[in-house]
Order: sequence, then structure tokens, then C-alpha cells
Amino acid sequence: MPHSIISDRCEGVALCAESCPVNCITKSNGKNIKGTDYYFIDFSTCIDCGVCLAVCPVSGAVIAEERPELQKIQ
Repeated sequence: MPHSIISDRCEGVALCAESCPVNCITKSNGKNIKGTDYYFIDFSTCIDCGVCLAVCPVSGAVIAEERPELQKIQ
């Protein structure tokens, strides 16, 4: 099962996007409620390796569940 980035917690650090071995993490065009950029995971490309979860310094921004309702694409 793919991981998810909780848009309202993501602070745009982008270590997840830089570390992803399959490049399934993309920066959104919008801003989250904090006013920072955020990223989202393409579930169809994610291989569930967990690298994003391991490298993210923002507590609770990445979860080991496929939760599309928590990821904002735009």
C-alpha cells in the first residue's frame, strides 16, 4: 500500500521528493494552510518503500497508508 503525505502538515522540506527512488512525489501548485508549499504522492507509481517516511523531518507529515483525502493535488 502506498504512503500518503498529509498536505496540511507538509512544510515543503522536499527530502521525500529528493529521496524517492521512483520519483512519485510531486510539488503541488498550491500552498497548505500554513502558507508553505506541499508535496503529494502518486499512488500509481509508489512502490511502498518507506523512504519518504524515514527522511521526513516533519512529524506526522507522511503516513504509511493510502489516504487520498489527506493529499491535496492542487
